[in-house]
Amino acid sequence: MPRLSEVDRPQALGLLQARLPVGEVSLRMNVNRTTIFRLRQRLHEADTVSDRPRSGRPRCAMQRQDRNLVRNHMNNRFLSASASSRQTIGRNIQRIGANTVRRRLSASG
Repeated sequence: MPRLSEVDRPQALGLLQARLPVGEVSLRMNVNRTTIFRLRQRLHEADTVSDRPRSGRPRCAMQRQDRNLVRNHMNNRFLSASASSRQTIGRNIQRIGANTVRRRLSASG
């Protein structure tokens, strides 16, 4: 079953406020009943239904640097990933690795 997107969450809450049962809301939204229960619980506890911040390793490059990286490759398509990684400096004045360059270019399309 798909996740409940950021756009669908207020719609699910509207159905709950219209006094529809949780099972009916879950069928209409095509998610599990537990998802609707947790959505309602999060609304009462945190007063919001947006995603919580997640822990994880910080990115080595900012989004602006990723955009510049893609733009440079669009201008010069014969530039290798290792050459591009030598030209690009990430956060904290660290170099961005060639594999990171390949992943970012692959993710951009």
